[in-house]
Amino acid sequence: MSDAPESSDKKEEETNIPEPEEDESDDSSDEGGATGEEEMDFLRNLFSRTLGLGPGEKVLDELTLEGVARYIQSGKCKNIICMVGAGISTSAGIPDFRSPGTGLYANLQKYNLPYPEAIFQIDYFKKHPEPFFALAKELYPGQFKPTVCHYFIKLLKDKGLLQRCYSQNIDTLERVAGLQADDLIEAHGTFYTSHCVSFLCRKEYTLDWMKEKIFSDEIPKCEKCSGLVKPDIVFFGENLPARFFTSMKTDFPRCDLLIIMGTSLQVQPFASLVSRVSKSTPRLLINMEKTGQCDALMGMLGFGGGMDFDSEKAYRDVAYIGTCDDGCLALAELLGWKAELEEMVKREHALIDSKDKQDKAKQASQSSAAGGKTTSGTGKSDKTE
Repeated sequence: MSDAPESSDKKEEETNIPEPEEDESDDSSDEGGATGEEEMDFLRNLFSRTLGLGPGEKVLDELTLEGVARYIQSGKCKNIICMVGAGISTSAGIPDFRSPGTGLYANLQKYNLPYPEAIFQIDYFKKHPEPFFALAKELYPGQFKPTVCHYFIKLLKDKGLLQRCYSQNIDTLERVAGLQADDLIEAHGTFYTSHCVSFLCRKEYTLDWMKEKIFSDEIPKCEKCSGLVKPDIVFFGENLPARFFTSMKTDFPRCDLLIIMGTSLQVQPFASLVSRVSKSTPRLLINMEKTGQCDALMGMLGFGGGMDFDSEKAYRDVAYIGTCDDGCLALAELLGWKAELEEMVKREHALIDSKDKQDKAKQASQSSAAGGKTTSGTGKSDKTE
């Protein structure tokens, strides 16, 4: 009698167990990779919970320049950060660093460097400052005008939309375009000021002082200790300005639109800034090629702060492939600002040309006066003799 219930139980188990097994086998055969996809979803959720790497809310109605323009016009976008590199200054006549054939690193043969980057190595500079100052004479601020892109950033400021501009550039063109020190984080330093490289001295010098030395073909030496004086640009082997690190901690969490222009996003820690905005913040890249994209592993998992323009999971990143000037003009047109931007460029360039003409006339007058005194002095000397 005791066997009967066991047999009954077994029959129940046998009738109940096969049904889900058949369903699982059916699902597996029908879906193929369903189990793998479920495992991947599990991993994504796990990483999202533990590392906060999950996707954010989709803010743009369309991942295009038009979508970005509509977002700016919506009134929800009030704290724009611009991240810019050498590409925004190439139309001003300043070469970028890495473009094959035309980039700065490709055209340094005349300086007989052991390798191109040596010209910006602090240890090499201290032993051989001549190549850097020869290059500085060619690229010195004051010889170039800001580009359309520089003035677009200024227009964002004028309209109360610019939170900050983070720049890799050392050409000071952001300042020439009208941005103030508080508007700027010059991540790789600036020619605007210079300091003695001696740790015990650190005497500061002005842009005009450095310019006079460089254009006189003098190696700038400190008037206090006779040490080398270097513009406050960041060389390889030097720390970035402290303000870069303090500002990024407060600026990027507040950012509601990140515009990245003219940078390869290859140099750290600047390149990592793209991942510091919130996961819902739209990011617009204006560049000659796509860059800053997700790491392969993290991209496969659907994570990472890297840019994602093309995958099915893309939800906030937009790429405009072209020159920075063209991209800014296209965005300005969509915003209804194009005429205002073009007028700003025309007006400001005319002012720069006028000032340059006045400065040259003043220099010519001073040179003429100095020449007259020399001639007069020589005449008196001849008469005395």
